[in-house]
Order: sequence, then structure tokens, then C-alpha cells
Amino acid sequence: MDATRTIRVATWNVHSCVGTDRRHDPARTAAVISELDADVVALQEFQYPADIALETRTPVVLERLDRYECALGPTLTRLTHSFGNVLLTRHPIRDLRRLDLSHQRREPRGALAATMDVHGVDLHVVATHLGLRPAERRLQVRRIMEHIETLSSGFLVVLGDFNDWLPGRSVVHVLDKRLGRPPRPASFPVSRPVLRLDRIWVSPLPALRRIARHTSAKARIASDHLPIVAEIDVDVLRTALPQAATAGRSLA
Repeated sequence: MDATRTIRVATWNVHSCVGTDRRHDPARTAAVISELDADVVALQEFQYPADIALETRTPVVLERLDRYECALGPTLTRLTHSFGNVLLTRHPIRDLRRLDLSHQRREPRGALAATMDVHGVDLHVVATHLGLRPAERRLQVRRIMEHIETLSSGFLVVLGDFNDWLPGRSVVHVLDKRLGRPPRPASFPVSRPVLRLDRIWVSPLPALRRIARHTSAKARIASDHLPIVAEIDVDVLRTALPQAATAGRSLA
């Protein structure tokens, strides 16, 4: 793969680094992330010591991944640990926001919204883990959409665990309408994937080369979800974005 022409992005619910064998094994989680060979990785259900500073930029717990910059997005903090979203990137983060997606008394939820420079093109990333009930997911998607509408020109990736599986009660169709409907491989449960919980949207959609689940031997045991990986053509982005600007339509 020509790194100057394509990038890879991935999303994975790591289940607190506890595998289907019930072992807590951060080293195994890091090994799977290395297998993905992704430029940007969004992790959900990531647990790390509570005394780690929020603005830490080196990967915590996953120290072997030292080629990545890290952004922490805790949604729960207890006496000994924090828990939530993490974004890993090989490209420097120029701007970072933490969006509060919490709804009433449900489990706190959030999103990491980052901007980075990727081969001379602005990449906006929104990484999240939505709630279990349709009503809270509807609110959460609306807040994500509100953030998307504030972004400058560039290209956009929205990814994470969207917990959206009920026929006729999907809330992510709003994202499909705005960003296009990409393929959505099943990723859960890992033993027999039938639910398409983990999603990746790319805008502009023609830049998406392929999207697939990662099914290595380690990945099939390291969590209850499989990682989802997308490959994006940066040259398509360079062509599409000026055309969109001329047409007066923001692709971000």
C-alpha cells in the first residue's frame, strides 16, 4: 500500500482488554491493533488508571504502540480507573474536542472530535460509543450532527460502536443521509458476527476504497467485538474537495 496515497482507519470495542477467554491482556489488545496497521484507530470501552492525566498524548496501557499519538475521552471515572473512548493516530492532532453525549440517567457517553493533517488534507474524525436505547442514540446522533455542521472544509470520518441493530428503529440513517451509506460488516458477537454495531462513515464517500472486519486469530479472542477497518484514497479527496467547494457544498 502506498502510504502517500491511502490511509487506513479502524474502530474496535476492546471490552476493557478482556478477551473471550476472560483474560485481561492489554498486550494482546496492542498486538491486534498493530495487526490493523491503521493510521487512525478509535477504541471503545478502554480502561486505564485514573491517575493518568487527561491531556496525556502517549498511549497509556498500550505502551508498545509508541508510534501513535493518543487522545483520551473518559466517560466514567472511578477511584482506581477511567473508562471510555480513546483515539490513536499516526498524524499529529491539531484540534481536539470532547463532546458530551450523556442522556438523562443513562450511562454517560461521549465522543472525541479531532482534526489532523493527513498528507496535506484536513481530516476531521468523530469517534464515539453510543447508548443502548433508541431514545438516547437519537439524541447522541443529533449532537454529533450538530458538531459536523460546524466543521470547516476537509474530509470526515465518523466511526465507533453505534449499538444500532433494531430493524425499523435505526437512528443512524441520519448519518447515512448526510454522509452516504457505506458497507457495514457484522462485527458482534465475535464467535458468530451477525450484528453491525461497529460502523465507519467516510465523506466524501467515493474516497472509500474498502471496508472489512479484521478476523485474525488474536482478534477473534481479544474482545467480544471484531475490529472494522476502512481504506481511504487520499488522492480522491484532493480531487473531490475543490469540486465540492466550487459547488458550495461542504463535505465536512
